[in-house]
Amino acid sequence: MGDASTRDSKIDFGAAAVLLKWPSLGNQRRPDRTSYQVIEGTLDQCISAFMGKPAATRHLYEIRATPQPPLVTAILSPEHIAELSRLREFL
Repeated sequence: MGDASTRDSKIDFGAAAVLLKWPSLGNQRRPDRTSYQVIEGTLDQCISAFMGKPAATRHLYEIRATPQPPLVTAILSPEHIAELSRLREFL
């Protein structure tokens, strides 16, 4: 039978991932700085941590994960993370 992540979505939410934050000034990413690690864990943990951030600051974050085409790319944008979060709720 298998679990939902392998049966329906082909997304392994248990895969390794890292949530990163970009330094900001005036709530805008600093292009002259590099992102830093907030949490290292599973894709599920990183999505949950991201969704726990205030919506007004989510654009400062990204998740880096092992690609799982077509739904999971190496670098997940805030919009992509939010979509995966919604998808995860239906699995």
